[in-house]
Amino acid sequence: MRLGIVSDTHDNVSAIERIVETFEAEGVDTAIHCGDYIAPPVLPFFDGLELHGVIGNNDGELDGLERTFDDLGNGSHLHGRYAELTFDGVRLGVLHGDQGMDAVDDFAASNDHDYVCYGHFHRTDEREVDGTTVLNPGAHFPTVPDAHRRVVVLDTAANEVRFLEV
Repeated sequence: MRLGIVSDTHDNVSAIERIVETFEAEGVDTAIHCGDYIAPPVLPFFDGLELHGVIGNNDGELDGLERTFDDLGNGSHLHGRYAELTFDGVRLGVLHGDQGMDAVDDFAASNDHDYVCYGHFHRTDEREVDGTTVLNPGAHFPTVPDAHRRVVVLDTAANEVRFLEV
């Protein structure tokens, strides 16, 4: 299974369209969003994907976000501030990261996850914390440098992580 991981789309519709095109080209059918969508109207651009997400510090209209996630169907779900997901036996922990890097590292150090995915800092990151791979796909906020405008494709069968430019 190939999972797409994205964060901090910040109402950037053109970036979301490129992200979805990239995911489709990579054979991704399930995406994980690490928060900061901003508003519900951007979520339908993820139509066709099973979308799992957490709430970021800039996400308002929580009732609207929840309804729009539910309207996407395909098992899509807004999980709250944290998510614990399993796909093909691969355990993922997801948070936005605005709680601070200590919170991200503590979540990873729990040894409850194979991967911990976060956003908030608008910078790509791949590192190990106590045997857990920690990933930040970057961001799509207009002022983010091109080097950090990425998504991650995680191949659960091959246990392979790839950062892709969007």
